[in-house]
Amino acid sequence: QVHVVESGGGLVQAGGSLRLSCAASGSAFTINAMGWHRQAPGKQRELVAAFTRGGSTMYADSVKARFTISRDNAKNTVHLQMNGLKPEDTAVYYCYARELWRDYWGQGTQVTVSS
Repeated sequence: QVHVVESGGGLVQAGGSLRLSCAASGSAFTINAMGWHRQAPGKQRELVAAFTRGGSTMYADSVKARFTISRDNAKNTVHLQMNGLKPEDTAVYYCYARELWRDYWGQGTQVTVSS
């Protein structure tokens, strides 16, 4: 059973920065993809940024040029550096780790951006 834990959320003013971290443990096989989704109140969960199985990155259009995802494969960790935060980035951010064909999710970390 893969266990995923996020950290680094909090309250920040518009224009500020936060760095989220995610660690996956307990995998019996290679973690072949990791990334971040978010869910704002009353909205559907959406992809923010992720590493695909092939190693490339993908970003939501709304965060391109502001957010950067990075990873440490040896430690099964990913980070999300968020700069130029906007009130519309307020959401619960969820990390996932993919082992074989199954995604494992963390409990989420709250990011609140005040205007």
